[in-house]
Amino acid sequence: MTAAPFTVALIQDGVASSKAETLDRTIARIRDAHARGAQVICLKELFDAPYFCKTLDLERFDLAEPIPGPTVARLSALARELEVVLVVPLYERQAAGVYRNSAVIIDADGTVQGVYRKMHIPHDPLFEEKYYFAPGESHDPVQPAGSRGPAGEAGGFMVWKTRYATIGVLICWDQWYPEAARITSLLGADILLYPTAIGWHPAEKAEWGEAQVQAWRTAQRAHAIANGVFVAAANRTGFEGEAGTDGIEFFGHSFVYDPFGRPLAEAGTDETILLATCDPRHVEETRRNWPFLRDRRVDAYGPLLNRWIGPQDA
Repeated sequence: MTAAPFTVALIQDGVASSKAETLDRTIARIRDAHARGAQVICLKELFDAPYFCKTLDLERFDLAEPIPGPTVARLSALARELEVVLVVPLYERQAAGVYRNSAVIIDADGTVQGVYRKMHIPHDPLFEEKYYFAPGESHDPVQPAGSRGPAGEAGGFMVWKTRYATIGVLICWDQWYPEAARITSLLGADILLYPTAIGWHPAEKAEWGEAQVQAWRTAQRAHAIANGVFVAAANRTGFEGEAGTDGIEFFGHSFVYDPFGRPLAEAGTDETILLATCDPRHVEETRRNWPFLRDRRVDAYGPLLNRWIGPQDA
């Protein structure tokens, strides 16, 4: 039986001067989104802190907190009060020396469903994430005590059956990988949610800025089309400086695409709450007309398990 339509909200914003102020502002925006009809609300990647991966700084490990912890406790109470599903991305201290870029899935009764831990970790100028984060595991993940756990899991990718929708959560750099979108879709997601922190190096913006935004959006539309699934990304926005660097201008442009790749909602660069109603019947209809999942040659895809299969360089 096809599930009922649900309304998703993406909170596109920057950060305040402190973690406490950022959390207060985020709670106000969640309340605003709920008042406007949102049932599933997704925050940006590492929502309660500046994007601290621009440089290497040992003290920034102190930004991490356990799950469950004080931030999750406060947002769980809010989810229960408003009866909304929350996707809460934050810096997780899983154990001494083990830190993750994670997203907590909180159901509409305030229960922590579990945690998705970012699988693909980038290493680029101003995106020094391999220093700060261990990647998600390819085997069954360790979930917080008392959580319900995912409704489905394969290779570290997961879906969560919440009150309003079955959601798949992937984080930022994950969104460039068709394998991640495919596996999460095959697990039964109605929508793929991507908390994100992507932006411009200021020196590159004039030449590459528009192309970078369009490449990002095109890749996500392709995931929606190839898998017949809703796709949504909540991006950070605003300029964040960093001593010794030119900083990063996070470019916003959050979006929701339907299973045919059509935009249901798209944002600009300003702080905003983006809303869209998603009808799971469109997943069924699209897959009947474009049966890509039916026609997959699963017997022929073994080479994907190799990092490279072409000739070797001389």
